Amino acid sequence: MANLKLSLHTRVHNWINTVGFRLNTSQTSKDNVTTNHYFFETFNFFEKEKNNDHSTSKFLCFDTYGEKVPVRSLLDLQTAFFDNISQLK
Repeated sequence: MANLKLSLHTRVHNWINTVGFRLNTSQTSKDNVTTNHYFFETFNFFEKEKNNDHSTSKFLCFDTYGEKVPVRSLLDLQTAFFDNISQLK
């Protein structure tokens, strides 16, 4: 399972680098949980990982209505992203 999560982390980061996402903020809490906030135009998403261990990475984004969308695959993130971008006028 760790290889699957690491693979998701790698795929997500390759995709966000290709699209042109920027890291907005990065915060580390006292219990070594790092939260990275990425954005592109009107789309935002968050990555949390503990102790800089990519196998513990969890991604979260929001749909066009502001509902939380857990990202379990790159397709989840891409779907939310393109739905958000298609709403721009």
